[in-house]
Amino acid sequence: MAESEEEVDVLVQRVVKDINNALKRNPDIDEIGLIQCPEARYNRSPIVLVENKLGVESWCVKFLLPYVHNKLLLYRQRRHWLDREALVDITCTLLLLNPDFTTAWNVRKELLQCGALDPERDLYLGKLALTKFPKSPETWIHRRWVLQHIQHQCPSLGHSKSQQLGEAEQAEAERTQHLNDHLARTLHQEMKVCSDAACRYPSNYNAWSHRIWVLQHMAKGNIKVFHDELSSMRLWVSMHVSDHSGFHYRQFLLKELITELCQTPACTTATRSSQQWSSSVPSSSPQTNGELSGAEVASEERQLSFTTVLQLFYQEMELCSDLIQSFPGHETLWSHRRHVFYLWHQWKGHQHRCQGCGESELKHHSDPGVPDNSPQRHVSQDDVVHRQRRATLPMEVDRVSLADPLDTKRLRRGVLLPHPPTLQTEHMFVRSILDSCCNPEQRSFALAYRKWLDTVVGVQF
Repeated sequence: MAESEEEVDVLVQRVVKDINNALKRNPDIDEIGLIQCPEARYNRSPIVLVENKLGVESWCVKFLLPYVHNKLLLYRQRRHWLDREALVDITCTLLLLNPDFTTAWNVRKELLQCGALDPERDLYLGKLALTKFPKSPETWIHRRWVLQHIQHQCPSLGHSKSQQLGEAEQAEAERTQHLNDHLARTLHQEMKVCSDAACRYPSNYNAWSHRIWVLQHMAKGNIKVFHDELSSMRLWVSMHVSDHSGFHYRQFLLKELITELCQTPACTTATRSSQQWSSSVPSSSPQTNGELSGAEVASEERQLSFTTVLQLFYQEMELCSDLIQSFPGHETLWSHRRHVFYLWHQWKGHQHRCQGCGESELKHHSDPGVPDNSPQRHVSQDDVVHRQRRATLPMEVDRVSLADPLDTKRLRRGVLLPHPPTLQTEHMFVRSILDSCCNPEQRSFALAYRKWLDTVVGVQF
């Protein structure tokens, strides 16, 4: 093992080069890690690359980390000069070993702004660092900065005015499409990075917060993206039933979808829905006879929005029921059910107050053609038990879809839609849990939920 200062410098310089050469030669490296090796057993490089996995033998870290750390600090203090290539290599090595070193990320920001560093390369470095340190807050903060930098670049290129006509306009359109595709790929990659980090560290608040930020800044108003996320998260939460952060993210998606559906102007609801839901919902455009008046069109579109939101709430409550039955004793599931039910009542009250389509449309959609005082309005105990027996069957998590937004003819015919959640159905669900469950924690959570229904929802609504 090296002992003198000169030998240590030679060693760490070689290791820094080996790390960066490995990343350049193999761009498919998808994970880094430490190989527990207290001493150097062989006269070879401590950098090991096997099947796209990059390993660093632990014995060299005590020499490598202080070296790159001191080099970078001397550069920032203007006591030591480093060219751009050396800065890229040193910061890369340092951040793979200690990604929470803010100064190194700031140096890379400067390199990126002056054009010496590719934003995609910086995102790739952060992705590798997160495989070893999935909660690193500085890494997530830097990723957001890089994504904003990419967003600021794309519009400036995509919307520049063309001075020539014909071929120049066509080239500009192609470039705009290319940039839009690039942003879509970046969005998909960020979702993948967040999902991997969430799987590596339970309740990874930093990863889920970053995922929310990405959707808010890169997919705002895109109903299709939010719906796809809600559908894909169904499988994830079914496999991580105790992850509070994952369910919080699902609550965020539900709120955003409902808000977007309700705030969409009446004149553009049908067009926008047909564009953004077409890839996830089979299309069957009805042929209408004659023209509809403006009031009728607005009423139909309002009914369509209401039906879509009702389907969202129904599917979410069904998911809660299935998971609670399949995985008894998890407080996260009961907390999520409480949030969804409270959100339903808030939305219903808001619709009733502001848009005048609350209770009247709710009754119409739940069971059209049945009088208000009819016994069919009430959900029987057998219906609740029948719904809960479905929990023993495999959940269809890969084929979740909402009602076809274009199929307005079915709405006019008065097709029966699922019953909306009510206090009565929730009490029946709790009663069925208490009657059939022997898990003491499950009983405790069920009793707490029933108490919450009586003391909070029953009083406010």
